[in-house]
Amino acid sequence: MAIYDITQYGARGDGQADNTAAIAEAIEACEAGGGGTVYVPAGTYLTGPIALKSRMTLYIEAGATLKFSDRFDDYPAAKTRWSGYECYGYHPLVYGCGLTQVAIKGEGVIEGQGQAWWNAYREVKKGIFPESAVREQLLELNRGLLTSTKSNIAEWESGFFRPALLQLLDCEQVVLEGITLQNSPFWNTHLVYCSNVSVRGVHFKNPSDTPNGDGFDVDSCSNVRISDCHFDVGDDCLCFKSGIDEDGRRVGRPTEHVTVTNCTMLHGHGGVVFGSECAGGIRDIVISNCVFIGTDRGIRLKTNRARGGGVENVRISNIFMKDVLCPLAINAFYRYGVDESNPLMTSSEAVPITEGTSVIRHLHISDVTAKNCRAAAGFIYGLPERPIEDVSLRNVVFEMVADPDEKGGEPDMVNPERIMAGEGILCKHVKHMDVQGVRVETRQGPALLLENVEGFDIAGLKMHLQHPGTPVVRLRDAADVSVAGPAGADGYVLAEGSSRNVSYNGKLLGK
Repeated sequence: MAIYDITQYGARGDGQADNTAAIAEAIEACEAGGGGTVYVPAGTYLTGPIALKSRMTLYIEAGATLKFSDRFDDYPAAKTRWSGYECYGYHPLVYGCGLTQVAIKGEGVIEGQGQAWWNAYREVKKGIFPESAVREQLLELNRGLLTSTKSNIAEWESGFFRPALLQLLDCEQVVLEGITLQNSPFWNTHLVYCSNVSVRGVHFKNPSDTPNGDGFDVDSCSNVRISDCHFDVGDDCLCFKSGIDEDGRRVGRPTEHVTVTNCTMLHGHGGVVFGSECAGGIRDIVISNCVFIGTDRGIRLKTNRARGGGVENVRISNIFMKDVLCPLAINAFYRYGVDESNPLMTSSEAVPITEGTSVIRHLHISDVTAKNCRAAAGFIYGLPERPIEDVSLRNVVFEMVADPDEKGGEPDMVNPERIMAGEGILCKHVKHMDVQGVRVETRQGPALLLENVEGFDIAGLKMHLQHPGTPVVRLRDAADVSVAGPAGADGYVLAEGSSRNVSYNGKLLGK
């Protein structure tokens, strides 16, 4: 396969020269030659946007850095999917559309120089919009979308749709291997409508205060394999998405058939996250052998009444977490990205089921250990009109911090806000759940708190330090719950409210 060294086309790795044209010429030569490797040797190469081509490998050598311009107008308007909407945004720093056999490999660095973009975003939140000819163009190109869609996304009024560091759109046979991607203006790496994807040994890095600094977003993609990667970012580490609300349902492309293994995740809002953009569906996902340290949440599913679609058929196993806010958050009532003027979006009462009502079901989680958790051991929160269905927890250990001064926080963002500190697993609006061989150590409260649930089978739930006057399992308005626990243990289960058909070791409690 032919090799096209960018320095042979005039590129200079001094960190000062503009290499946009030289890199583009090397890529054009590669395409004209029928494919090959565009080679970036050691050095720092300042550049504007890069557009990849089919049958091409971009190889970034150890000691090489592609350093991107932070001038906004260097990035012309491009078709994209931005925060779940098909629209126009600033051209991604590295971009490919409609490609086959495209790869980025090597031990080098793709540096996004995101600080200028982050500073502008913070000004946008204050109502101060950046001067940019491309932004003005985006406002015109997206006029129909911006006027027809109500959202609480900060950029919506400004049209300041920051670009991803790397975005591949509608590509097949994609390989990412070995590289480091860092300091992205918006999401770090974003694959949309891609199939047959292999991602190995990649480092995704953003500062902890990066706004919307996701590590890797897999968006309406199929047949994806992710292994041996490291994440240290300012938002969700690895995130599965499939479009938002009406626009996502119109497209109707799921993220499906994905495996994730042997990854480490440091900091970030979530370790592995599903949604909240799940309108096309997220399904058939397997996650194993991963470590999460210091992420706000560990495994996180989030959606709301506007999204539609949902998440199903997920298997998670062999996970270790430490210093997380909440290790398991499954939330069908996520309060962000909705029209807050619509009372149906925020009502705590059941509302009619519509095409916007998401489905969350068939989730199987086993062999997970989480230590030093701060808010809640788990937070499984469905909708009254559509409970979360068929969840199993097996061989799981959740240990909360014992510090009495720990203030905790929101296990996940629901409406109204719910703050928890050192507490157990809360399940609300959940139907058909198995809890087998689980140990929860709380700072306060029961190990398992059930509200408005139905069809639970609980066996072998342990809490080594049971607080005086506090049950291990507390139920409120629960139905058809079977608990098997230690014989003769007084106060193990407390059933309240309109709970019915609740049994402990075969003995009926409540009504």
